[in-house]
Parts: sequence; structure tokens; C-alpha cells
Amino acid sequence: MSQADRIFIDMCKDILENGTSTEGEKVRPHWEDGTPAYTIKKFGVVNRYDLSKEFPITTLRRTALKSATDEMLWIWQQKSNNIHDLHSHIWDEWADEDGSIGKAYGYQLSVKHQYKEGMMDQVDRVIYDLKNNPFSRRIMTNIYVHADLHEMNLYPCAYSMTFNVTQKKGEDKLTLNAILNQRSQDVLAANNWNVVQYAVLVHMLARECDMNVGELVHVIADAHIYDRHVDLIKELISREPKEAPTFWLNPEKKHFYDFTRDDVRVDGYDPGPQIPNIPIAI
Repeated sequence: MSQADRIFIDMCKDILENGTSTEGEKVRPHWEDGTPAYTIKKFGVVNRYDLSKEFPITTLRRTALKSATDEMLWIWQQKSNNIHDLHSHIWDEWADEDGSIGKAYGYQLSVKHQYKEGMMDQVDRVIYDLKNNPFSRRIMTNIYVHADLHEMNLYPCAYSMTFNVTQKKGEDKLTLNAILNQRSQDVLAANNWNVVQYAVLVHMLARECDMNVGELVHVIADAHIYDRHVDLIKELISREPKEAPTFWLNPEKKHFYDFTRDDVRVDGYDPGPQIPNIPIAI
């Protein structure tokens, strides 16, 4: 069983068995037919993935690696807030007539800030510090900017990354670790998608900075399973997990800004069948 499958199954069982329900409460999300979208939720879920041992893509069903990577690069590399720069339609629901999602996600990472070392955006600041001040405890990004929330078509769910570098005994290279902070997550629709795309980000930044990959720690404040997803989750976690595939990152690319979605793949990936037509709460 892959590490990612074990973590996902244990998390889902914990939510279903020990979570609390929002049924009957005032909730913002709703289904397309207008029905309130209630959840079973757990507060403060923390999952740890050792990227040095395996790539954390689940085998219970397929996670679209290239599409997940494409969205991550749209935010972190292109620093875009326009869906016309994406190769998928996952953001169409929140875009205006021009394709913009407002001052959200990539927009926030594109904003340049004044530092002692000069003007940089948050991504370039991370890369600068990883190369020049790797043991700094201040290497982080934050896109949950309160001053701009009223101009965001969707408040950021995954809103902060904190990077931390360690030196393992017997290794010449440093090790890059990261914490992904998420205020809210639809476990069925988005959990492994987010894990995969930020695992790819750590791999790409480690390549840029000539480091080894270490741990990705995923902190979710509100991890929830929607009422219409419960039976789907139960069926999914009843499946037999398989061995983790091998992650490939194009060895010819050395710099973060050179990578594309076509520079990643997983070899030996044999996931279970996809779940068709998953209802998405709005």
C-alpha cells in the first residue's frame, strides 16, 4: 500500500467515525439545485508525506498529475488570475466575463514587495532565500490578504506555504521541507489533487536550489466530506490500494521557471477506476 493511500484512508475513516456534522446549521455552500451542502468535518487534520521515500499520489483512483501541475504552475509560475492561461476548466465557475478570478491566488504571488535586497514577489523571495539564506525561519508565502478579499471571486483555500531546510547526517545536499496550510478542503474532490501539486512544487524548487526533497506537511483547518460524497468516499476507501508509482521530473530542466506540465510523470501508475460526475458544492 502506498503511503498516500494509507494516509487518505485513515483520514477519511477518522472524519466519518469521529467528525461532526453541519446538518441543520447555517452554511454557505449549496448544491446546483439550491439545497444546502452539509458536511461531516474534522478540525485540524495534519498529514505528513515523506517525499524522499515516495511520491504521494493515491492509487485508489486516478489523480490527474499534469492537470494538477498545470494549476500549480498557473498560480506559482505564471502568477496568473485568468482562466484563459489554464489548460483545464476547473476555475470557470469563479471567473468573470473576461476570465479573471479577481485579486486571488496567482495575482497575490505576482505582487512585488520592497525588501532590503530589492523588489521581489513572494515566489522570487522564496527562491532567493532558499539559495542565500537556506536556514532562515522566515521563508514563506501568504495569499490570504484581507485588504483584497472583497476583490477575490473565491477566498483562497490553500493559502500559505512555509519552507524549512534541514541538513541530514551523511548527506552533502540540504533537504527542502514544506508546510501547506489550508483553511478548508473538500476531501473527495480536492485532497490528493492539492497534495500532488504541492509535492511537485517542492520537487521543482528543490531542483532549482540543488537540494533533496524532504517532508511535505499538510495542515487542514476544516477537512470535510460533503453529505452527497459520503457513499462515494466509503466505496473509494474500500478499494484495494496498490504500490506507489515512481515520480519523474525532467532531468534536463534545472530552473523553476522553465518547467511545464509536460515535465512531470509517474511511471508504474495503475490506479483504480475514476469516480464519474462527482457533485461539486458551490
